[in-house]
Amino acid sequence: MEDEAFSNISGKAISLDCQTHSSFCREFTVSSPKMSIGKVMAYTCSVWLLAYAVFFFTENTAVLSSAILITLTGMMLHIHFVKVDHESLLVIGSLGIQVSSSYASGREVTTFIEMSRIKDIVINEAVYLNQIIYYLCVLLKEPSEPNVVSSVVPLFQSSKPRLNCLAKVYESCQEILSKCQ
Repeated sequence: MEDEAFSNISGKAISLDCQTHSSFCREFTVSSPKMSIGKVMAYTCSVWLLAYAVFFFTENTAVLSSAILITLTGMMLHIHFVKVDHESLLVIGSLGIQVSSSYASGREVTTFIEMSRIKDIVINEAVYLNQIIYYLCVLLKEPSEPNVVSSVVPLFQSSKPRLNCLAKVYESCQEILSKCQ
């Protein structure tokens, strides 16, 4: 899967890595591009220049200090809570699905869904502004009512891969799910 080029809904390049651990276990990792140092510098410089312009007219040093603090705090919050480096989906046929997101700061969020709660994995579509986007999601069922979908868990929410990437992951997931049923 490494040979094929993938992109997200914004047209930015992403990579898909598929590791087959066994016939019942596969891991898919979608990696987003790293943060652009040029963009970070541009945002920082524009905020600091604006603060310097205000300081020039007001001669209040608190403006410069607060601009520096706001910029540094904003960057730290963005790195820790917003910027996802990669998302992974581990499908274990007899056990369930593990969904992980790794942030630029090193923070990792992991969720596990038991196989008994999974009804199916599907590619769904949604209208987003003036375009239709596709996303992979897990349909969950209630143990008491196996024919009813109780909730939907979207996958790869931050990387937002396009349909060609989702189709590769979907086919492999369906192959594993069909072996387990």
